[in-house]
Formats: sequence, C-alpha cells, structure tokens
Amino acid sequence: MDKIQNVKSISIWVFLIPFIAVNACLLLVTQFHSLFPNQEHIIHNTFPYFDGGASISRTARPYPSWLIFKPAMFLTSFLLVKYWIYNSKIIQHFKKDHKYLKKILFFGIASAIALTIHSIFLGIKFDNDFYKLFRRLIMLAFIIFEVMAQTYLVLTFYSFKKKLIQYINPVFLQIKLVLVSLLIIVAIISLPILAIEGNRFKFLKHALEWDYFLGVITFYLLTFFMWKNKKN
Repeated sequence: MDKIQNVKSISIWVFLIPFIAVNACLLLVTQFHSLFPNQEHIIHNTFPYFDGGASISRTARPYPSWLIFKPAMFLTSFLLVKYWIYNSKIIQHFKKDHKYLKKILFFGIASAIALTIHSIFLGIKFDNDFYKLFRRLIMLAFIIFEVMAQTYLVLTFYSFKKKLIQYINPVFLQIKLVLVSLLIIVAIISLPILAIEGNRFKFLKHALEWDYFLGVITFYLLTFFMWKNKKN
C-alpha cells in the first residue's frame, strides 16, 4: 500500500517542521538579540517548557522570527491535509465507510485550516476585543480539531487492529492511545486555568502551551515509528 508509505513519510515532517520552527524562534529571541530591530521583543534567560517565561506567539510574532514561523506553519498545514487524506484512504482500504471516516477528515482538515488562519493573523495587531477573541478562538479550534482527529484515528485503527498487524508495530499504536488520552485529560483539567483572565497563572499557561504543543506533534513522530518499512 503506497498510502501507508506516504503517511509514514509525511508524518516525520509534520513533527520536525513545527518543532524546529518554534524552537528556532525561541533560540532567536533569547540568544540572537542583535537581529531584532525592536529590542523590546527580545527575551532573556527562559526555557518556557519548564518556566513558562514566554508564549509561543511571543517568540514567533516579532521580526525576524515570523519569517521562520509563518512559512513553516503554512507548510505544516499543507502536509496535515495530505496526512489526513492519505489516512482516510488507508481506512477505506481496510474498512470502507467506517463510522469515524468523515469525522477524521473533517477534524483533520479543519485543524489545518485553523492553523493557517492563526499563522496569517499572527503579529497583526488591532486594539479590538473582538479581534483578540477571534485569535484565541482560532487557536482553541486548532487544538480541539487536532486532538479530535487524532483520537478518532487511533480508535479507528484499534477497531481493525488485527488487519493492520502486518503493517504496524502495535506498541506504538498503544502509545498513541495513551498520548491522546493524556492530551484530553490535560485539556479538561487546564480549561479552568486557561479561562482565567489577566496575568494570573500566566507562567503556568505558557508552560502548558509549550508542553501541549510538543504532545500534539509527538503524535506524528509516533506515526512514523508505528508503520513498518514494508510495501504491500
């Protein structure tokens, strides 16, 4: 099945591109201060995965960081669309008209669209409460759609796991199930904290953002290792 190899090839890039991009932006804004025309944009001594010293958007939106971030996110969005389409074809091969097929396609492609919209508006400032709410909702939509698509995909593969056994390493499918379960639990627990306005719990919110981002894209790294290097 060529589609399996396509998914395997795409998945590693869906992990690497955003991972490298956001961490390159972090490195620029914390270490290469001379590259920033506006010195108010620089950040000192933070590793936000642990201390929550900055949000992802805080490191990605100033020039020249956005020159890395935006193209990377546009490319990631394109690859996400292909990833979910190829997965739908794999599902159809094993079980045509699976009950979750349309949900996987909807949430997967919707997450890619939300990521594109978020990237377009990143760094564009309007002193308008509706615009600020719109940006938050788009980012929230990306997270919800992405986790929903990942969850439905894992449940779908579990539903015909025996048919997949010659194509996959089942250990990684189990790890993916644990991962999406953790993402859902963390999201539910974090909602009350994220809903609090102002700077209260700011550092915790930022750390959650970085770590949650890492969790979401790790799903694609696991995809790469789950499928075997075998064509059938």
